Amino acid sequence: MVRGVFSPADVFQEVAVLLAVSAVVGAIAIWLRQPLIVAFLAVGVLVGPAGLGIVSATDEIELFAELGIALLLFVVGLKLDVRLIRSVGPVALATGLGQVAFTSVFGFGLGLLLGLDLITAAFIAVALTFSSTIIIVKLLSDKREIDDLHGRIAVGFLIVQDIVVVLVMIGFTAAGAGDEATNVPLEVALVFAKGLGMLAAVALLARYALTPLLHRLAHSPELLVLSAIAWGVGLAALGDALGFSREVGAFLGGVAIASTPYREAIGARLVPLRDFLLLFFFIDLGSGLDLNDLGGQVITAVVLSVFVLIGNPLIVLVIMGVLGYRKRVGFLAGLTVSQISEFSLILAALGVSLGFIDDRALALVTAVGLMTISASTYAILYSQQLYEWLEPWLSIFERKRQVYAGESQLDEELPLDVVVCGLGRFGRRLADELQRSGHRVLGVDFDPRAVESWAETGHPAVYGDLEDPEFAATLPLDRVRWVVSSVPGRDANLAMIHALGEQGYRGRIAATAHYEEDAEQLRRRGATEVFNPFAVAAERAVATLQRDD
Repeated sequence: MVRGVFSPADVFQEVAVLLAVSAVVGAIAIWLRQPLIVAFLAVGVLVGPAGLGIVSATDEIELFAELGIALLLFVVGLKLDVRLIRSVGPVALATGLGQVAFTSVFGFGLGLLLGLDLITAAFIAVALTFSSTIIIVKLLSDKREIDDLHGRIAVGFLIVQDIVVVLVMIGFTAAGAGDEATNVPLEVALVFAKGLGMLAAVALLARYALTPLLHRLAHSPELLVLSAIAWGVGLAALGDALGFSREVGAFLGGVAIASTPYREAIGARLVPLRDFLLLFFFIDLGSGLDLNDLGGQVITAVVLSVFVLIGNPLIVLVIMGVLGYRKRVGFLAGLTVSQISEFSLILAALGVSLGFIDDRALALVTAVGLMTISASTYAILYSQQLYEWLEPWLSIFERKRQVYAGESQLDEELPLDVVVCGLGRFGRRLADELQRSGHRVLGVDFDPRAVESWAETGHPAVYGDLEDPEFAATLPLDRVRWVVSSVPGRDANLAMIHALGEQGYRGRIAATAHYEEDAEQLRRRGATEVFNPFAVAAERAVATLQRDD
Protein backbone atom coordinates (compact mmCIF):
# COMPACT_ATOMS: atom_id res chain seq x y z
CA MET A 1 0.00 0.00 0.00
CA VAL A 2 1.14 3.55 -0.69
CA ARG A 3 0.99 5.90 2.20
CA GLY A 4 -0.35 9.37 1.53
CA VAL A 5 0.78 12.60 3.19
CA PHE A 6 -1.15 13.13 6.41
CA SER A 7 -0.95 15.65 9.19
CA PRO A 8 -0.94 14.37 12.79
CA ALA A 9 -4.62 15.31 13.05
CA ASP A 10 -5.48 13.16 10.02
CA VAL A 11 -3.69 10.16 11.50
CA PHE A 12 -5.41 10.70 14.83
CA GLN A 13 -8.81 10.77 13.13
CA GLU A 14 -8.01 7.62 11.16
CA VAL A 15 -6.98 5.75 14.31
CA ALA A 16 -10.16 6.98 16.02
CA VAL A 17 -12.25 5.55 13.16
CA LEU A 18 -10.38 2.23 13.33
CA LEU A 19 -10.98 1.98 17.07
CA ALA A 20 -14.67 2.76 16.62
CA VAL A 21 -15.07 0.16 13.87
CA SER A 22 -13.15 -2.41 15.97
CA ALA A 23 -15.38 -1.77 18.99
CA VAL A 24 -18.57 -2.21 16.95
CA VAL A 25 -17.38 -5.34 15.14
CA GLY A 26 -15.99 -6.73 18.40
CA ALA A 27 -19.34 -6.19 20.14
CA ILE A 28 -21.16 -7.96 17.30
CA ALA A 29 -18.68 -10.86 17.52
CA ILE A 30 -19.24 -11.22 21.26
CA TRP A 31 -23.01 -11.18 20.69
CA LEU A 32 -22.60 -13.91 18.06
CA ARG A 33 -20.18 -15.80 20.37
CA GLN A 34 -17.32 -15.47 17.88
CA PRO A 35 -13.60 -15.05 18.76
CA LEU A 36 -12.35 -11.48 18.92
CA ILE A 37 -9.23 -12.39 16.98
CA VAL A 38 -11.33 -13.36 13.94
CA ALA A 39 -13.39 -10.19 14.39
CA PHE A 40 -10.32 -7.96 14.40
CA LEU A 41 -8.90 -9.73 11.34
CA ALA A 42 -12.24 -9.05 9.67
CA VAL A 43 -11.89 -5.37 10.61
CA GLY A 44 -8.49 -5.33 8.92
CA VAL A 45 -9.88 -6.90 5.74
CA LEU A 46 -12.86 -4.51 5.83
CA VAL A 47 -10.73 -1.35 6.05
CA GLY A 48 -7.90 -2.68 3.85
CA PRO A 49 -7.50 -2.76 0.05
CA ALA A 50 -9.75 -5.83 -0.25
CA GLY A 51 -12.56 -3.85 1.42
CA LEU A 52 -13.18 -0.13 1.85
CA GLY A 53 -9.51 0.82 1.42
CA ILE A 54 -9.58 3.50 4.13
CA VAL A 55 -6.29 2.57 5.81
CA SER A 56 -3.58 5.07 4.94
CA ALA A 57 -1.60 5.55 8.17
CA THR A 58 0.12 2.21 7.73
CA ASP A 59 3.39 3.33 9.35
CA GLU A 60 1.70 4.31 12.60
CA ILE A 61 -0.48 1.20 12.72
CA GLU A 62 2.52 -1.01 12.03
CA LEU A 63 4.46 0.68 14.84
CA PHE A 64 1.63 0.05 17.32
CA ALA A 65 1.43 -3.54 16.08
CA GLU A 66 5.16 -4.13 16.61
CA LEU A 67 4.99 -2.70 20.14
CA GLY A 68 2.07 -5.02 20.88
CA ILE A 69 4.01 -8.03 19.59
CA ALA A 70 7.01 -7.13 21.74
CA LEU A 71 4.87 -6.75 24.86
CA LEU A 72 3.02 -10.02 24.17
CA LEU A 73 6.21 -12.08 24.01
CA PHE A 74 7.69 -10.12 26.91
CA VAL A 75 4.72 -11.03 29.13
CA VAL A 76 5.00 -14.67 28.04
CA GLY A 77 8.66 -14.66 29.04
CA LEU A 78 7.70 -13.19 32.42
CA LYS A 79 5.65 -16.30 33.17
CA LEU A 80 8.46 -18.74 32.46
CA ASP A 81 11.59 -19.52 34.38
CA VAL A 82 14.80 -21.18 33.29
CA ARG A 83 13.83 -24.53 34.82
CA LEU A 84 10.66 -24.71 32.74
CA ILE A 85 12.55 -23.79 29.58
CA ARG A 86 15.12 -26.51 30.24
CA SER A 87 12.37 -29.06 30.84
CA VAL A 88 10.66 -28.53 27.46
CA GLY A 89 13.80 -27.73 25.44
CA PRO A 90 14.40 -31.17 23.87
CA VAL A 91 10.78 -31.78 22.86
CA ALA A 92 10.41 -28.19 21.59
CA LEU A 93 13.52 -28.54 19.43
CA ALA A 94 12.55 -31.96 18.06
CA THR A 95 8.95 -30.95 17.38
CA GLY A 96 9.79 -27.56 15.90
CA LEU A 97 12.42 -28.87 13.50
CA GLY A 98 10.44 -32.03 12.70
CA GLN A 99 7.31 -30.10 11.80
CA VAL A 100 9.26 -27.64 9.62
CA ALA A 101 10.92 -30.53 7.73
CA PHE A 102 7.64 -32.44 7.27
CA THR A 103 5.63 -29.47 6.03
CA SER A 104 8.39 -28.32 3.67
CA VAL A 105 8.82 -31.73 2.02
CA PHE A 106 5.18 -32.76 1.75
CA GLY A 107 4.02 -29.21 1.00
CA PHE A 108 6.47 -29.08 -1.92
CA GLY A 109 5.11 -32.35 -3.32
CA LEU A 110 1.53 -31.16 -2.88
CA GLY A 111 2.34 -27.90 -4.63
CA LEU A 112 3.70 -29.78 -7.63
CA LEU A 113 0.59 -31.97 -7.75
CA LEU A 114 -1.55 -28.82 -7.76
CA GLY A 115 0.25 -27.59 -10.87
CA LEU A 116 2.62 -25.04 -9.34
CA ASP A 117 6.01 -24.62 -10.96
CA LEU A 118 9.14 -25.85 -9.17
CA ILE A 119 10.25 -22.53 -7.63
CA THR A 120 6.76 -21.42 -6.61
CA ALA A 121 6.02 -24.82 -5.02
CA ALA A 122 9.28 -24.61 -3.04
CA PHE A 123 8.62 -21.08 -1.81
CA ILE A 124 5.02 -21.78 -0.83
CA ALA A 125 5.98 -25.05 0.89
CA VAL A 126 8.47 -23.21 3.10
CA ALA A 127 5.96 -20.42 3.77
CA LEU A 128 3.42 -23.00 5.00
CA THR A 129 5.79 -24.33 7.68
CA PHE A 130 5.70 -21.36 10.06
CA SER A 131 2.96 -20.80 12.62
CA SER A 132 1.99 -17.52 14.25
CA THR A 133 3.67 -17.11 17.63
CA ILE A 134 1.65 -13.97 18.33
CA ILE A 135 -1.78 -15.45 17.64
CA ILE A 136 -1.10 -18.74 19.44
CA VAL A 137 0.36 -17.11 22.54
CA LYS A 138 -2.59 -14.70 22.69
CA LEU A 139 -5.10 -17.56 22.44
CA LEU A 140 -3.30 -19.70 25.03
CA SER A 141 -3.04 -16.71 27.37
CA ASP A 142 -6.75 -15.96 27.01
CA LYS A 143 -7.55 -19.62 27.80
CA ARG A 144 -5.09 -19.56 30.74
CA GLU A 145 -3.23 -22.52 29.19
CA ILE A 146 0.13 -20.83 28.62
CA ASP A 147 1.51 -22.47 31.79
CA ASP A 148 0.12 -25.93 30.99
CA LEU A 149 2.52 -28.54 29.65
CA HIS A 150 1.20 -28.29 26.08
CA GLY A 151 1.34 -24.50 26.31
CA ARG A 152 4.98 -24.47 27.41
CA ILE A 153 5.92 -26.95 24.67
CA ALA A 154 4.03 -24.91 22.06
CA VAL A 155 5.81 -21.70 23.04
CA GLY A 156 9.11 -23.58 22.84
CA PHE A 157 8.68 -24.89 19.31
CA LEU A 158 7.18 -21.61 18.09
CA ILE A 159 10.36 -19.84 19.21
CA VAL A 160 12.35 -22.54 17.35
CA GLN A 161 10.28 -21.77 14.24
CA ASP A 162 11.02 -18.04 14.59
CA ILE A 163 14.75 -18.77 14.58
CA VAL A 164 14.42 -21.09 11.58
CA VAL A 165 12.49 -18.51 9.55
CA VAL A 166 15.27 -15.98 10.10
CA LEU A 167 17.82 -18.47 8.76
CA VAL A 168 15.57 -19.31 5.79
CA MET A 169 15.20 -15.64 4.92
CA ILE A 170 18.99 -15.24 5.05
CA GLY A 171 19.34 -18.15 2.63
CA PHE A 172 16.71 -16.87 0.18
CA THR A 173 18.11 -13.34 0.27
CA ALA A 174 21.60 -14.67 -0.43
CA ALA A 175 20.32 -16.87 -3.28
CA GLY A 176 18.49 -13.91 -4.81
CA ALA A 177 21.62 -11.74 -4.75
CA GLY A 178 23.13 -13.59 -7.71
CA ASP A 179 26.89 -13.24 -8.09
CA GLU A 180 27.04 -10.94 -5.09
CA ALA A 181 25.37 -13.51 -2.84
CA THR A 182 26.43 -13.58 0.75
CA ASN A 183 28.33 -16.57 2.11
CA VAL A 184 25.33 -18.38 3.61
CA PRO A 185 27.23 -20.66 6.04
CA LEU A 186 29.16 -17.64 7.33
CA GLU A 187 25.95 -15.63 7.77
CA VAL A 188 24.28 -18.49 9.64
CA ALA A 189 27.35 -18.89 11.87
CA LEU A 190 27.33 -15.16 12.59
CA VAL A 191 23.64 -15.25 13.51
CA PHE A 192 24.26 -18.11 15.95
CA ALA A 193 27.33 -16.37 17.39
CA LYS A 194 25.43 -13.11 17.91
CA GLY A 195 22.53 -15.05 19.43
CA LEU A 196 24.77 -16.83 21.91
CA GLY A 197 26.44 -13.53 22.81
CA MET A 198 23.07 -11.89 23.40
CA LEU A 199 21.88 -14.86 25.47
CA ALA A 200 25.04 -14.77 27.62
CA ALA A 201 24.74 -11.01 28.18
CA VAL A 202 21.07 -11.25 29.17
CA ALA A 203 21.83 -14.18 31.51
CA LEU A 204 24.60 -12.22 33.27
CA LEU A 205 22.39 -9.16 33.66
CA ALA A 206 19.53 -11.29 34.98
CA ARG A 207 21.78 -12.96 37.53
CA TYR A 208 23.73 -10.00 38.84
CA ALA A 209 22.05 -6.71 37.92
CA LEU A 210 18.29 -6.88 37.27
CA THR A 211 17.04 -7.70 40.78
CA PRO A 212 18.92 -4.91 42.61
CA LEU A 213 18.06 -2.46 39.82
CA LEU A 214 14.36 -3.32 39.90
CA HIS A 215 14.44 -3.12 43.70
CA ARG A 216 15.52 0.51 43.44
CA LEU A 217 12.93 1.28 40.77
CA ALA A 218 10.10 -0.45 42.68
CA HIS A 219 9.69 2.59 44.95
CA SER A 220 7.75 4.07 42.03
CA PRO A 221 5.37 1.52 40.43
CA GLU A 222 5.00 3.71 37.34
CA LEU A 223 8.78 3.87 36.87
CA LEU A 224 9.06 0.11 37.47
CA VAL A 225 6.59 -0.66 34.68
CA LEU A 226 8.10 1.93 32.35
CA SER A 227 11.57 0.47 32.90
CA ALA A 228 10.27 -3.05 32.25
CA ILE A 229 8.68 -1.90 28.97
CA ALA A 230 11.92 -0.19 27.98
CA TRP A 231 13.87 -3.38 28.78
CA GLY A 232 11.52 -5.65 26.81
CA VAL A 233 11.14 -3.37 23.78
CA GLY A 234 14.87 -2.61 23.87
CA LEU A 235 15.79 -6.29 23.71
CA ALA A 236 13.24 -6.76 20.93
CA ALA A 237 14.98 -4.00 18.96
CA LEU A 238 18.38 -5.52 19.76
CA GLY A 239 17.22 -8.94 18.57
CA ASP A 240 15.99 -7.38 15.34
CA ALA A 241 19.27 -5.52 14.86
CA LEU A 242 21.27 -8.72 15.40
CA GLY A 243 19.32 -10.56 12.72
CA PHE A 244 16.74 -12.29 14.91
CA SER A 245 13.03 -11.62 15.12
CA ARG A 246 11.74 -9.09 17.62
CA GLU A 247 9.79 -11.92 19.26
CA VAL A 248 12.95 -13.73 20.33
CA GLY A 249 14.47 -10.59 21.87
CA ALA A 250 11.29 -9.63 23.73
CA PHE A 251 10.84 -13.19 24.98
CA LEU A 252 14.39 -13.22 26.39
CA GLY A 253 13.68 -9.91 28.11
CA GLY A 254 10.68 -11.40 29.88
CA VAL A 255 12.56 -14.56 30.87
CA ALA A 256 15.31 -12.43 32.42
CA ILE A 257 12.83 -10.67 34.72
CA ALA A 258 10.91 -13.91 35.45
CA SER A 259 13.46 -14.84 38.11
CA THR A 260 12.98 -11.55 40.01
CA PRO A 261 10.35 -10.86 42.72
CA TYR A 262 8.67 -8.24 40.53
CA ARG A 263 7.44 -10.34 37.60
CA GLU A 264 3.85 -10.62 38.85
CA ALA A 265 3.48 -6.88 39.49
CA ILE A 266 4.94 -6.01 36.10
CA GLY A 267 2.95 -8.64 34.21
CA ALA A 268 -0.39 -7.62 35.75
CA ARG A 269 0.09 -3.99 34.74
CA LEU A 270 1.17 -4.81 31.19
CA VAL A 271 -1.71 -7.07 30.15
CA PRO A 272 -4.26 -4.30 29.35
CA LEU A 273 -1.67 -2.32 27.38
CA ARG A 274 -0.62 -5.49 25.55
CA ASP A 275 -4.19 -6.30 24.54
CA PHE A 276 -4.82 -2.75 23.32
CA LEU A 277 -1.70 -2.65 21.14
CA LEU A 278 -2.32 -6.16 19.77
CA LEU A 279 -5.55 -4.87 18.29
CA PHE A 280 -3.40 -2.97 15.79
CA PHE A 281 -1.47 -6.13 14.96
CA PHE A 282 -4.64 -7.90 13.86
CA ILE A 283 -5.87 -4.82 11.98
CA ASP A 284 -2.48 -4.49 10.28
CA LEU A 285 -2.45 -8.19 9.39
CA GLY A 286 -6.01 -8.11 8.04
CA SER A 287 -5.49 -4.89 6.07
CA GLY A 288 -2.45 -6.44 4.41
CA LEU A 289 -4.47 -9.34 3.01
CA ASP A 290 -4.88 -8.26 -0.61
CA LEU A 291 -6.83 -11.00 -2.42
CA ASN A 292 -7.22 -9.18 -5.72
CA ASP A 293 -4.74 -11.51 -7.45
CA LEU A 294 -6.26 -14.73 -6.15
CA GLY A 295 -8.26 -15.30 -9.35
CA GLY A 296 -8.89 -18.98 -10.03
CA GLN A 297 -6.67 -20.23 -7.20
CA VAL A 298 -9.44 -20.71 -4.65
CA ILE A 299 -9.38 -24.52 -4.91
CA THR A 300 -5.59 -24.55 -4.58
CA ALA A 301 -5.85 -22.30 -1.52
CA VAL A 302 -8.45 -24.58 0.07
CA VAL A 303 -6.34 -27.72 -0.53
CA LEU A 304 -3.23 -26.10 0.95
CA SER A 305 -5.25 -24.82 3.91
CA VAL A 306 -6.58 -28.31 4.66
CA PHE A 307 -3.01 -29.61 4.46
CA VAL A 308 -1.87 -27.07 7.07
CA LEU A 309 -4.92 -27.55 9.30
CA ILE A 310 -4.56 -31.35 9.38
CA GLY A 311 -0.99 -32.22 8.37
CA ASN A 312 0.86 -29.94 10.79
CA PRO A 313 -0.99 -31.14 13.91
CA LEU A 314 -0.57 -34.76 12.79
CA ILE A 315 3.21 -34.55 12.57
CA VAL A 316 3.38 -32.91 16.02
CA LEU A 317 1.22 -35.75 17.37
CA VAL A 318 3.55 -38.31 15.84
CA ILE A 319 6.75 -36.71 17.12
CA MET A 320 5.43 -36.16 20.64
CA GLY A 321 4.05 -39.69 20.71
CA VAL A 322 7.47 -41.07 19.79
CA LEU A 323 9.00 -38.95 22.57
CA GLY A 324 6.58 -40.55 25.03
CA TYR A 325 3.97 -37.84 25.58
CA ARG A 326 0.35 -38.83 25.86
CA LYS A 327 -2.11 -38.18 23.08
CA ARG A 328 -3.91 -35.32 24.82
CA VAL A 329 -0.74 -33.24 25.26
CA GLY A 330 0.32 -33.98 21.69
CA PHE A 331 -3.11 -33.12 20.30
CA LEU A 332 -3.40 -29.80 22.15
CA ALA A 333 0.15 -28.81 21.24
CA GLY A 334 -0.43 -29.90 17.65
CA LEU A 335 -3.42 -27.62 17.23
CA THR A 336 -1.14 -24.62 17.73
CA VAL A 337 0.59 -25.23 14.39
CA SER A 338 -2.62 -25.51 12.38
CA GLN A 339 -2.21 -22.10 10.77
CA ILE A 340 0.46 -20.13 8.94
CA SER A 341 2.19 -17.06 10.27
CA GLU A 342 2.61 -13.41 9.48
CA PHE A 343 6.18 -14.50 8.75
CA SER A 344 4.76 -16.63 5.93
CA LEU A 345 3.37 -13.49 4.31
CA ILE A 346 6.66 -11.67 4.84
CA LEU A 347 8.56 -14.58 3.30
CA ALA A 348 6.23 -14.65 0.28
CA ALA A 349 6.61 -10.88 -0.15
CA LEU A 350 10.38 -11.36 -0.03
CA GLY A 351 10.06 -13.96 -2.79
CA VAL A 352 8.17 -11.45 -4.96
CA SER A 353 10.76 -8.72 -4.36
CA LEU A 354 13.60 -11.11 -5.26
CA GLY A 355 11.82 -12.27 -8.41
CA PHE A 356 11.34 -15.91 -7.37
CA ILE A 357 7.52 -15.82 -7.37
CA ASP A 358 4.82 -13.51 -8.73
CA ASP A 359 1.92 -11.62 -7.14
CA ARG A 360 -0.46 -14.54 -7.72
CA ALA A 361 1.67 -16.75 -5.47
CA LEU A 362 1.68 -14.03 -2.80
CA ALA A 363 -2.12 -13.83 -3.05
CA LEU A 364 -2.30 -17.62 -2.69
CA VAL A 365 -0.25 -17.56 0.55
CA THR A 366 -2.40 -14.68 1.78
CA ALA A 367 -5.61 -16.65 1.19
CA VAL A 368 -4.17 -19.69 2.97
CA GLY A 369 -3.21 -17.42 5.87
CA LEU A 370 -6.71 -16.00 6.18
CA MET A 371 -8.35 -19.45 6.03
CA THR A 372 -5.99 -21.20 8.43
CA ILE A 373 -5.80 -18.40 10.99
CA SER A 374 -9.59 -18.19 11.16
CA ALA A 375 -10.15 -21.97 11.32
CA SER A 376 -7.33 -22.66 13.79
CA THR A 377 -8.61 -19.94 16.12
CA TYR A 378 -11.87 -21.85 16.51
CA ALA A 379 -10.01 -25.16 16.83
CA ILE A 380 -7.84 -23.87 19.68
CA LEU A 381 -10.71 -22.16 21.49
CA TYR A 382 -12.73 -25.40 21.37
CA SER A 383 -9.75 -27.74 21.74
CA GLN A 384 -11.22 -29.71 24.64
CA GLN A 385 -14.43 -30.47 22.77
CA LEU A 386 -12.41 -31.48 19.70
CA TYR A 387 -10.24 -33.77 21.79
CA GLU A 388 -13.24 -35.49 23.37
CA TRP A 389 -14.70 -36.06 19.89
CA LEU A 390 -11.47 -37.39 18.33
CA GLU A 391 -10.01 -39.12 21.39
CA PRO A 392 -10.98 -42.69 20.36
CA TRP A 393 -8.91 -42.36 17.17
CA LEU A 394 -5.85 -40.71 18.72
CA SER A 395 -4.45 -43.71 20.59
CA ILE A 396 -2.42 -44.76 17.53
CA PHE A 397 -0.19 -41.72 18.15
CA GLU A 398 0.63 -42.84 21.67
CA ARG A 399 3.29 -45.30 22.74
CA LYS A 400 1.73 -48.36 24.34
CA ARG A 401 4.13 -48.20 27.26
CA GLN A 402 5.60 -44.96 28.50
CA VAL A 403 8.49 -45.38 30.91
CA TYR A 404 10.51 -42.49 32.27
CA ALA A 405 13.51 -42.41 34.55
CA GLY A 406 12.27 -42.20 38.08
CA GLU A 407 8.75 -43.39 37.35
CA SER A 408 7.79 -45.94 39.97
CA GLN A 409 6.12 -49.20 39.14
CA LEU A 410 2.80 -49.10 40.94
CA ASP A 411 2.56 -52.00 43.37
CA GLU A 412 -0.93 -53.47 43.44
CA GLU A 413 -0.60 -53.97 47.22
CA LEU A 414 0.78 -50.48 47.89
CA PRO A 415 -1.35 -48.77 50.58
CA LEU A 416 -2.75 -45.52 49.18
CA ASP A 417 -5.51 -43.17 50.20
CA VAL A 418 -5.01 -39.99 48.11
CA VAL A 419 -4.24 -39.41 44.43
CA VAL A 420 -2.86 -35.94 43.65
CA CYS A 421 -3.16 -35.07 39.96
CA GLY A 422 -0.78 -32.29 38.97
CA LEU A 423 2.63 -31.98 40.62
CA GLY A 424 3.28 -28.31 39.87
CA ARG A 425 3.94 -25.68 42.53
CA PHE A 426 0.59 -26.00 44.30
CA GLY A 427 0.19 -29.74 43.74
CA ARG A 428 3.71 -30.59 44.91
CA ARG A 429 3.27 -28.54 48.09
CA LEU A 430 -0.13 -30.15 48.70
CA ALA A 431 1.28 -33.66 48.23
CA ASP A 432 4.19 -32.89 50.58
CA GLU A 433 1.83 -31.66 53.30
CA LEU A 434 -0.42 -34.72 52.89
CA GLN A 435 2.59 -37.04 53.21
CA ARG A 436 3.76 -35.27 56.36
CA SER A 437 0.28 -35.56 57.90
CA GLY A 438 0.32 -39.35 57.47
CA HIS A 439 -1.53 -39.80 54.20
CA ARG A 440 -0.24 -42.18 51.54
CA VAL A 441 -0.13 -40.20 48.31
CA LEU A 442 0.15 -41.30 44.70
CA GLY A 443 1.42 -38.47 42.49
CA VAL A 444 0.16 -38.19 38.91
CA ASP A 445 1.33 -35.79 36.21
CA PHE A 446 1.61 -35.70 32.42
CA ASP A 447 4.98 -33.93 32.66
CA PRO A 448 7.59 -36.71 32.87
CA ARG A 449 10.04 -34.45 34.68
CA ALA A 450 7.53 -33.66 37.42
CA VAL A 451 6.92 -37.41 37.84
CA GLU A 452 10.66 -38.05 38.01
CA SER A 453 11.18 -35.30 40.59
CA TRP A 454 8.40 -36.65 42.85
CA ALA A 455 9.56 -40.25 42.49
CA GLU A 456 13.09 -39.24 43.52
CA THR A 457 11.72 -38.36 46.96
CA GLY A 458 10.80 -42.03 47.42
CA HIS A 459 7.06 -41.60 46.91
CA PRO A 460 5.00 -43.46 44.29
CA ALA A 461 4.37 -41.57 41.07
CA VAL A 462 2.95 -42.41 37.67
CA TYR A 463 2.95 -40.59 34.37
CA GLY A 464 -0.50 -39.99 32.99
CA ASP A 465 -3.51 -37.77 32.64
CA LEU A 466 -6.61 -38.26 34.74
CA GLU A 467 -8.68 -36.64 31.98
CA ASP A 468 -8.07 -39.79 29.95
CA PRO A 469 -10.64 -42.47 30.89
CA GLU A 470 -8.23 -45.18 29.72
CA PHE A 471 -5.56 -44.00 32.14
CA ALA A 472 -8.04 -43.57 35.00
CA ALA A 473 -8.87 -47.26 34.60
CA THR A 474 -5.28 -48.20 35.52
CA LEU A 475 -5.36 -46.43 38.89
CA PRO A 476 -6.23 -48.10 42.21
CA LEU A 477 -9.43 -46.08 42.58
CA ASP A 478 -10.99 -48.74 44.80
CA ARG A 479 -8.29 -48.08 47.44
CA VAL A 480 -8.25 -44.28 47.61
CA ARG A 481 -10.58 -41.96 49.51
CA TRP A 482 -9.67 -38.75 47.70
CA VAL A 483 -8.69 -37.80 44.16
CA VAL A 484 -7.32 -34.26 44.16
CA SER A 485 -6.66 -32.11 41.09
CA SER A 486 -4.28 -29.18 41.61
CA VAL A 487 -4.78 -28.01 38.01
CA PRO A 488 -6.97 -24.87 37.90
CA GLY A 489 -8.37 -25.29 34.36
CA ARG A 490 -12.14 -25.73 34.36
CA ASP A 491 -12.24 -27.99 31.29
CA ALA A 492 -9.43 -30.16 32.66
CA ASN A 493 -11.26 -30.67 35.96
CA LEU A 494 -14.57 -31.39 34.29
CA ALA A 495 -12.89 -33.99 32.09
CA MET A 496 -11.26 -35.55 35.18
CA ILE A 497 -14.61 -35.78 36.98
CA HIS A 498 -16.15 -37.39 33.91
CA ALA A 499 -13.27 -39.89 33.60
CA LEU A 500 -13.60 -40.89 37.26
CA GLY A 501 -17.35 -41.33 36.84
CA GLU A 502 -16.75 -43.57 33.81
CA GLN A 503 -14.68 -45.86 36.05
CA GLY A 504 -17.31 -45.99 38.77
CA TYR A 505 -15.24 -44.11 41.35
CA ARG A 506 -17.21 -43.68 44.59
CA GLY A 507 -14.71 -41.70 46.64
CA ARG A 508 -14.44 -37.95 47.09
CA ILE A 509 -13.10 -35.48 44.53
CA ALA A 510 -11.31 -32.19 45.16
CA ALA A 511 -10.74 -29.80 42.27
CA THR A 512 -8.99 -26.44 41.91
CA ALA A 513 -10.40 -23.25 40.41
CA HIS A 514 -9.36 -19.61 40.34
CA TYR A 515 -12.85 -18.27 39.61
CA GLU A 516 -16.07 -18.71 41.56
CA GLU A 517 -18.18 -19.42 38.46
CA ASP A 518 -15.82 -22.30 37.59
CA ALA A 519 -16.02 -23.56 41.17
CA GLU A 520 -19.82 -23.60 41.08
CA GLN A 521 -19.87 -25.58 37.84
CA LEU A 522 -17.40 -28.12 39.24
CA ARG A 523 -19.52 -28.62 42.36
CA ARG A 524 -22.62 -29.18 40.23
CA ARG A 525 -20.77 -31.81 38.20
CA GLY A 526 -19.66 -33.80 41.25
CA ALA A 527 -16.68 -32.16 42.99
CA THR A 528 -16.84 -32.63 46.76
CA GLU A 529 -14.50 -29.70 47.41
CA VAL A 530 -13.10 -26.92 45.22
CA PHE A 531 -9.93 -25.13 46.27
CA ASN A 532 -8.97 -21.60 45.33
CA PRO A 533 -5.23 -21.40 46.14
CA PHE A 534 -5.29 -17.61 46.26
CA ALA A 535 -8.26 -17.53 48.64
CA VAL A 536 -6.68 -20.19 50.86
CA ALA A 537 -3.41 -18.26 50.96
CA ALA A 538 -5.26 -15.04 51.84
CA GLU A 539 -7.23 -16.73 54.65
CA ARG A 540 -4.04 -18.22 56.08
CA ALA A 541 -2.30 -14.86 55.91
CA VAL A 542 -5.18 -13.16 57.73
CA ALA A 543 -5.17 -15.89 60.39
CA THR A 544 -1.44 -15.39 60.90
CA LEU A 545 -1.83 -11.62 61.23
CA GLN A 546 -4.69 -11.98 63.72
CA ARG A 547 -2.71 -14.50 65.75
CA ASP A 548 0.18 -12.05 66.07
CA ASP A 549 -2.08 -9.18 67.27
